[in-house]
Amino acid sequence: MLDKSQLSQPINDNTSAQEIARFNQMAREWWDPNGKFKTALAFNTTRAAYMIQHLAYCHNRDPNSERCLQGLSVLDVGCGGGLISEALARKGADVTGIDASAVSIEVAKAHAAQSGLNIRYSHHLAEQEVQAGNKYDIVINAEVVEHVPDQPALIGQCAQLVSPKGTLVLATLNRTWLSWLIAIVGAEYVMRYLPVGTHDWKQFVKPAELASWVKPEKFEAVYETGMKLNPLSGQWRLSSSLKVNYIQLYKRHFID
Repeated sequence: MLDKSQLSQPINDNTSAQEIARFNQMAREWWDPNGKFKTALAFNTTRAAYMIQHLAYCHNRDPNSERCLQGLSVLDVGCGGGLISEALARKGADVTGIDASAVSIEVAKAHAAQSGLNIRYSHHLAEQEVQAGNKYDIVINAEVVEHVPDQPALIGQCAQLVSPKGTLVLATLNRTWLSWLIAIVGAEYVMRYLPVGTHDWKQFVKPAELASWVKPEKFEAVYETGMKLNPLSGQWRLSSSLKVNYIQLYKRHFID
């Protein structure tokens, strides 16, 4: 974990002040199942279930076990209000969540306490974890990379934080005409699932780009899936198409 000297360093590197301000405003509403982010909560239910099942596979665990991630250390980079962190902690994982938004961290801490979950949340960046020399069995970067200025740097930092034989989970939006139509025009302007301006299509990331950014750290892609929303039912499901939302799991196969 970070030592005190690392924690005292200012957060001023690979972040966008505009993005942090936007998520500060959103954070307090993230956990309301009847609020305007209920679609995001439904999205997380499907996303987290996929992650848990395939993380269990990656670490030779039974995904049907109630505590299938018991004893595995997890770093959730850009944890927001703790949606993924809590899902993994419930499966026994030893979870650390970090975020550039101080408000999001406070929301995550409060909700974890209400839920009786022991999760370490801290207001700092992946870069500081790298500087401290930390390693984790599992590192997750989900729906974060499309909001930062230096995308290769962030993904590279996350890759460096994975322990030997560990797993890197990346989730984001593909840069396709379909993602522009669904994730921006549909989700922001028509359905109002998200505030207008939440996403910038030019910041969406193609799967091949993610693969190239983790390649220097010698990872192998082992699982991937797309996700689709049924606009009538509001339910999310897994999809073979990666043209909009997608998740990738990379396994590290070498010893430092």
